[in-house]
Amino acid sequence: MKLAEIMEIYEGSNGDRTMQLYKALESIGPAGVVAMNLFRACKNSARAKKYRGGLPGKGSFRSMAYDRKVWAINNLATALQEHADSLKIQWGWGVDNAQSVHNIVLYVDLPSGQVSFHTAPRGTGPDYPGQWDGVRGMGPQRICSFCAQILSKVPA
Repeated sequence: MKLAEIMEIYEGSNGDRTMQLYKALESIGPAGVVAMNLFRACKNSARAKKYRGGLPGKGSFRSMAYDRKVWAINNLATALQEHADSLKIQWGWGVDNAQSVHNIVLYVDLPSGQVSFHTAPRGTGPDYPGQWDGVRGMGPQRICSFCAQILSKVPA
């Protein structure tokens, strides 16, 4: 799967294509599991910022989306806790003092660049030993590039 197709899946709302990507990544092993969880956390984070409205008795779509974002970030932290050392991925938790809410940050250093996720609760894992790279808005591109790189190593 090429980068353009992965970016299209990221930007789109086709659940079947998203699940196909997740299955393809997960089947690769530890690197794919980390890539899948990065993609899911990023996509859930982006969606949570866009939703409006809600369902009676269930709450707002935005609240449900943020709950899913936290779930995805926790899954990512668990995958990193298990596989980051063998994959030589530096990662960890930090604090963004410029934020009053959702000031806990999960940082992940990928070959394609650093990505980060703001959240309220801190999950499992180490403190991040570095600093934010100061680059905004590149998370989706960097994560999709990482996914494409992982998938390109799989024989056709």
